Amino acid sequence: MNRKQFTLITFILLVQLYAVAQVQSGKTENSKYVNPIIGTGSIDSLSLSGSNFPGAVVPFGFVQLSPDTEDSPDDPCSGYDYADNKIVGFSHTHLSGTGVADLFDFLFMPFRGEQKWNANDEGDQQGYSSLFSHENEIASPGYYSVFLNDPQIKVEVSATEHCGVHKYTSETDEPFSIIIDLNHSLDKKRPYWSCKIIDAQIRIIDDYTIEGYRSITGWANLRKVYFRAEFSRPFITSVIKAGSRIYTDEKIANHQNLKTIIGFDKNKKPLVVRVGLSSVSYEGAKNNLHAEIQDFNFNDVKTEAKKQWDKELSVIDIEGSEDQKEIFYTSLYHTFIHPNNIADVNGDYINSNGELKNTPDKKYYSTFSLWDTYRAAHPLFTITQEKRSADFINSMLRYYNDYGCLPIWQLWGKETYCMIGNHAIPVIVDAYNKKIPNIDYDLAYKAIKASSSISHQNSAFNVLEKYGYFPENIETQSVSITLEIAYDDWCVAHMAKGLGFKKDFEHFIKRSEDYKNLFDSSIGFFRAKNSDGNWIEPFSPLKYGGNGGYSFTEGNAWQYLWYVPHDIYVFEQMFGGEKQFTAKLDTFFTLEAKSDDVNGNASGFIGQYAHGNEPSHHIAYLYNYTNTPWKSQFYTNKIINDLYSTEPSGYSGNEDCGQMSAWYIFSAMGFYPVNPANNVYSFGSPQLKNVRINLSNGKTFEVLTHNRGNKNIYIQKIILNGKRYRKNFIIHKDIVLGGKIEFFMGPKPNKDMANYEKPPIILK
Repeated sequence: MNRKQFTLITFILLVQLYAVAQVQSGKTENSKYVNPIIGTGSIDSLSLSGSNFPGAVVPFGFVQLSPDTEDSPDDPCSGYDYADNKIVGFSHTHLSGTGVADLFDFLFMPFRGEQKWNANDEGDQQGYSSLFSHENEIASPGYYSVFLNDPQIKVEVSATEHCGVHKYTSETDEPFSIIIDLNHSLDKKRPYWSCKIIDAQIRIIDDYTIEGYRSITGWANLRKVYFRAEFSRPFITSVIKAGSRIYTDEKIANHQNLKTIIGFDKNKKPLVVRVGLSSVSYEGAKNNLHAEIQDFNFNDVKTEAKKQWDKELSVIDIEGSEDQKEIFYTSLYHTFIHPNNIADVNGDYINSNGELKNTPDKKYYSTFSLWDTYRAAHPLFTITQEKRSADFINSMLRYYNDYGCLPIWQLWGKETYCMIGNHAIPVIVDAYNKKIPNIDYDLAYKAIKASSSISHQNSAFNVLEKYGYFPENIETQSVSITLEIAYDDWCVAHMAKGLGFKKDFEHFIKRSEDYKNLFDSSIGFFRAKNSDGNWIEPFSPLKYGGNGGYSFTEGNAWQYLWYVPHDIYVFEQMFGGEKQFTAKLDTFFTLEAKSDDVNGNASGFIGQYAHGNEPSHHIAYLYNYTNTPWKSQFYTNKIINDLYSTEPSGYSGNEDCGQMSAWYIFSAMGFYPVNPANNVYSFGSPQLKNVRINLSNGKTFEVLTHNRGNKNIYIQKIILNGKRYRKNFIIHKDIVLGGKIEFFMGPKPNKDMANYEKPPIILK
């Protein structure tokens, strides 16, 4: 080796070491590509938005401090609609991308003039809401600012895990007031899941400090939350309104409808407010606040929030166009908002039975939108958030210890019983199959078995065991529930097999075939039966819900036709073979629905494919299980480029706590978990020039895409770790061991891929 070669090699090694150090220190600054405005608006008034909020949050944080554009937020469920031109205030807790609204705790809003107790104008009384312009709005990870036209005040907010911080900068030195509204919540008039304040309290501690709590029932039942707000300068007046009564000299009040207005004197110096929250107690809110924000330096909080996001977003580094980076890192950002750690800094939390508990690891996660996130978000966590994956599952197991079953859709530690199936099961089994450490898998198996078994006379599983399916006259959404529990049962069966429980395996693997009992081979669709065994008539596969009722969840018979991710090759034969299965898939992606057949809850259509609804998310990848894998490449490329953008309407439906985003992240990298619990990722059409996954074990996995272009959407050749690779999938082990996969792209399908190995259902 000559001197020049030695110098070059040394330089390359130093560059690589520097890149690794940058990743480990969180200095890659991938946060600069994040645009939190994506997903906050819809294309038009008839389409669904992503239901995302633009405000401040740190990764998986308890607090989400964000503007609300409605007094009683409902739709979008995030509280913020990009189409609105008014802000009613800034509340401290929000849901990202959900289809049901809740939270919106403790709204703060500055205003000027006489006392204003309502957000909107009432008669001659002006409301405290304010006009604003998107031109004067900035949103980035951990930071949001906007100029409020009416009070002429710039509002900036940032967050820590349990706290929010506000900064109010006035254009003049004229005095202004702040209302703290404890009654701000989901529309009180909504008949279903509307919120009702059970009790609330405000306490004026001194001229710098206010505390309060509210007990509220809504989507999350009987939820209690506390706050402590500390101000950088004293307020000179305080007024409390409890219902219709106004108190000017009281320092404490309780009522279901409770608000306070505090006034500040002339001072052009910015006012900073730091607010600690707790789901446990006043003491918890105070301890959280003083542990995470020691002073009133707003920029320190903002800088630390950005630093946390840069660290989390450094798990994947990519090369691509500016638009690709913006969509990709915004998607990764949205995926890392939920679940949320609701334990205090000392580990205290309130369990589902209302008991005070403590966890030594100081982590108790909630906001499990499992019907959505088990499909791609949780498999993505096992690659990018291995330690947190264990924390998520351990939180689910704590819930099982307290309540006797696993969570279904858990919010704030409360079970909402929203959606169907029990998809904590595939999340746990996926972790078991991937050997995620620090989980008690013996306890985990007890939990998934208990959540899948008959526990009392009226158990739903009693119905399933009796009929082999859910009859529609006994259980609405019967087809969807039958199909999804069949998949859950497959997961239980294979964990039982791995742990040596032979009888359990035989029982659950048999029950995992129950989907066959609702397949009508004469028409090639799943459809509902009553308890007498007869098909329900009339039947239309295009009708949303099916049969004019609700035998399908958020979809029709076309969209739920493909939900057999655990038995695909057997399912193909039920159509008559692979050729007929492929033809049915082709029809699915090209058949347009009539407008009166489409429900407003379905969106993002390509034929009957509805990307805005999770049951469709794996379907484009099913061509890999046939002799036409290039069709997976065609349709995944179409979905990526037609149904994602950098606009406020950048999602084709509710983002659903990270699932819509996780689909994009996987698919842009070029692979996706069709069966989220079997360690297999099917190939699509990779979009990015280079992807570097920085694994928790210190290794890296690279995805290189050569000759990628607008028309070059088809895979021509695959190289894995320097060797030719003739499979239509990759397994989890190949990723976590580190290495490199290379895709060579071209404008025409590579028909030789019909001879590539197809994805297995079970890894041997």
